[in-house]
Amino acid sequence: MKKVFIDGSAGTTGLRIVQRLSERKDIELISIPEELRKDTSARKDMLNKADIVFLCLPDDAAREAVSLIENPDVCVIDTSTAHRTAEGWTYGFAEIGNRYDEIKASKRIANPGCHASGFISLVAPLVECGILKKDSLLSAYSLTGYSGGGKKMIAQYDDPARSKLLDAPRMYGLTQKHKHLPEMAAICHLYNDPVFCPVVAPYYSGMQVTVPLFKEMASCGIDEIKNTYRSYYQGTVVSYCDTADDNGFMSAGLFSGRDDMAISVFGNEDRILLVSSFDNLGKGASGAAIQNMNLVLGVDETEGLVIGGQA
Repeated sequence: MKKVFIDGSAGTTGLRIVQRLSERKDIELISIPEELRKDTSARKDMLNKADIVFLCLPDDAAREAVSLIENPDVCVIDTSTAHRTAEGWTYGFAEIGNRYDEIKASKRIANPGCHASGFISLVAPLVECGILKKDSLLSAYSLTGYSGGGKKMIAQYDDPARSKLLDAPRMYGLTQKHKHLPEMAAICHLYNDPVFCPVVAPYYSGMQVTVPLFKEMASCGIDEIKNTYRSYYQGTVVSYCDTADDNGFMSAGLFSGRDDMAISVFGNEDRILLVSSFDNLGKGASGAAIQNMNLVLGVDETEGLVIGGQA
């Protein structure tokens, strides 16, 4: 039985991982007393005792945690931004570039960002297949539930006395320096960061990332793009499907509570919409982390995940 330690288990992602793993029979969750949570010696001992460590910490704290690990057998899955483009770390999106074997063998896995997961799932396959050029000037907008903002934002939205401004969607990242941009460009092998507009809306969880294209930007038409995704995503977690309802609407909360992801293509031969639907807490966070752990453990990648709406 493998020992798993979650450093930062009090945060949104950490709590979700604890909840999921507490039901597993193939692992042992180890922890330190709450009063020792910030004790460096106690943390170091636990970090080196575990077989797998999840880091659910701010970037600087994640880097510190890694520096405390001396046991070469410890596998680290970092959910922070700290190591997503770092040398020696494996980017933990198994479906992109067929990283399955790389993840299985890695001791340092950087879990993808939520917004980044949606963008990368759409753009990376098209760059890889030569449909989009590496020097493409792209844009993207992303709708997310407020749980993506962590405990502080959840408390703001759950407050009965909250500002009326929180009743409507809110744009952020207005300076075009969002922390997910470096991995979005790097993993897609783009020369330029996209113009990116994230939007948080007054619902708990669920995410919808859209990349618009003019026909001149792609080397093929809309049908070939659809077929490219169908061929590229052959696994269980990410797949191609039409996510619009019978009236032509598509909810950003469609995949709330799930760990899988749907890739869809809409529009016409002149203007195309690439859309990725998933849960910011699922494939965008804890679900992806557990999928990566499953690959490291050599068990079914969907063990403990909610796929297709079925627990």
